[in-house]
Amino acid sequence: MDDMKKGYREAEETTKETFRKADGDESVADKVGNAGDDIRKDLGNAGDEIREGVDKTADEADRRY
Repeated sequence: MDDMKKGYREAEETTKETFRKADGDESVADKVGNAGDDIRKDLGNAGDEIREGVDKTADEADRRY
């Protein structure tokens, strides 16, 4: 599931960047928007990885006790 969400985030970011470049010029606002998209995507992916790690740890703890 996390791979699907990661793929979706990548596609969404690429689509937004493409639309911003469609006018032939990349303005400062476009660059800021792209940077914001990068940050949002990276934080979302990091959150998924942390959640996966916590879930694995909880599963291992359940098996021990």
